[in-house]
Amino acid sequence: MKNNILCFLGLSIIGIVSGDSCSLEISPSRVVVKFGDPVSVSCVASRPVRVLGWESVIAATHTQRDLSVQWQVDSLTDWIEEPICYGVFFTAPRQCEEKLNLVLYKKPDSVSISLVNHSSPVVVGREYQLQCEVHNVAPVQYLVLRWYRGQTEVYNHSFSELSPATPVQVSSILLIVPNRADDGAQYSCEAELKLGAEGPQPSPTVQSEVLNLAVQYPPDFRSPEEEIVDISEDSGMVLDCTAEGNPPPVYIWTSSNLQEKADQPVLTAASLGPGVYTCTASNILGKKSKQFVIKHKSKGESNKDAMEM
Repeated sequence: MKNNILCFLGLSIIGIVSGDSCSLEISPSRVVVKFGDPVSVSCVASRPVRVLGWESVIAATHTQRDLSVQWQVDSLTDWIEEPICYGVFFTAPRQCEEKLNLVLYKKPDSVSISLVNHSSPVVVGREYQLQCEVHNVAPVQYLVLRWYRGQTEVYNHSFSELSPATPVQVSSILLIVPNRADDGAQYSCEAELKLGAEGPQPSPTVQSEVLNLAVQYPPDFRSPEEEIVDISEDSGMVLDCTAEGNPPPVYIWTSSNLQEKADQPVLTAASLGPGVYTCTASNILGKKSKQFVIKHKSKGESNKDAMEM
């Protein structure tokens, strides 16, 4: 379009100038447009002009001798659109052009999070990959992907090295080595298009669903040390072997004094004879044992100890 007009005027298209000496001003100089929205931009010449126009895949336009020309689209859907304002002047520099800084953007259709080649639950101490996928977003070079554990940001990933203008799918990987505190942790990711001051405020964002992490770990006692229990005949003391583990542990008590198998975590000490009792808590990942030593005191011994004190 522009070249045809220049040829019609009998002017060469060689030696076109751009920049400060061009006498053309685009307003606004940078435009951020949501896919499918309208857009309108003006180009103004600061000195007399023979032809002023817009070279564009769509909505190309020009005017003669007017100092202003509009580029206007009712619904912008062309991802390769790069409008250029050009002017043909009476004095040097006779041919000038300025390119519009145009950003056409689209929010992601969705953002998804998953465990790579695995499903929850996971095992404590092993390495796993969490993957966040962003579907159909543009332009990707403005995308920032944020990883969260609960409400805390743990990592962010930018894609500024990429250049496609059309919608793409991208992903980010977060490596984790879960511990016991991660059991029940909630992971999520958020895609944000940081489009600058000319873009919508706040920045367009799309969040993933929450990934609830279940972590399996072997049993462990809060107090694994051996316990010595001195009880009298009417004492209400117990032997508490409760352990923390996932899956929940099963229990087995062993002692030469036990007449029958005990498979609960708590035994009443007063109902047991003096001796050593070993409790073992186990699940599919391991087992732990703890010993209790029971020493019985008669009422007389208890009263005598109290008098001596």
